[in-house]
Amino acid sequence: MKNNEIFDIAMIGHFSKDVIIALGETTTMPGGAVYYGSIPVARMGLRAAVITKIAEGDLHLAKPMLDAGVSLFPVLSEVTSGIENRYLDATMERRECTPLAFAGAYGESDFEGIDAKIWHVGALIKGEVDLDLLRYLSARGRLSADAQGFVRVIRGNSLVYEDWADKREALPLIEFFKTDAAEAEVLTGETDVKEAAKILAGWGAKEIILSHPGGLLIYADGEFTNTPFTPRNVRGRTGRGDTCICSYLARRLTHSPADSGKFAAVLVSLKMEKEGPFSGSMESVLERMKELGY
Repeated sequence: MKNNEIFDIAMIGHFSKDVIIALGETTTMPGGAVYYGSIPVARMGLRAAVITKIAEGDLHLAKPMLDAGVSLFPVLSEVTSGIENRYLDATMERRECTPLAFAGAYGESDFEGIDAKIWHVGALIKGEVDLDLLRYLSARGRLSADAQGFVRVIRGNSLVYEDWADKREALPLIEFFKTDAAEAEVLTGETDVKEAAKILAGWGAKEIILSHPGGLLIYADGEFTNTPFTPRNVRGRTGRGDTCICSYLARRLTHSPADSGKFAAVLVSLKMEKEGPFSGSMESVLERMKELGY
């Protein structure tokens, strides 16, 4: 059935039942890029859609997205994906990830009747979205993608990082490419985040959004903007990258890359102060930006 609404951002990726082990505590909570990314977009007053694979018995876990105003298009699967995230120290920068379940690959038919200005591929694990599907989505709107869904691979009982064989063919299709420092190193072999961003852009991605311990780095039109994260604590570290890219895309619809990077870094900093997805307001983000002189 055709949906007559044109969404500002349509997000693709598995919903996840996550186990978080951090700061001496173990918590089970909803997760996935689409969960952490869609809620801030909706809270900004934009039209957000999520196309996610999820088991029917877990649909109730997606209620926070619906409550925030996200339009949910579930693709029912036998299982709901899940990841155990074990953070290794108090900085919350290093973690070990263990797969708990995988809901399978998407097909073109999963997106029939949905229209969007930007399609964001926020896959959890390699195998959700392949090169052919990236080509299909890029023909239907502006394409954004997160590196984690292409370099994070299930090997036995572990999630490991491996280079993306299709990167040279895929990156020219992608306008907005999100990565973190570790993923960028896997893709480029470069530990310097600015050099890695240049390489990724040289392979065809138009804008690089790179999260790293020093903040959120944007590389667009040959110019760098880096904005530090300024959270008062890191209780809500999980979902940082997903919140980064989706808040960047939401702001980017009407603002420059540099401004959008600053906005995203501030929104993410506020999000990191509480567990779960961003729960603040546009006003709180703009107030913090003003305080910081942005």
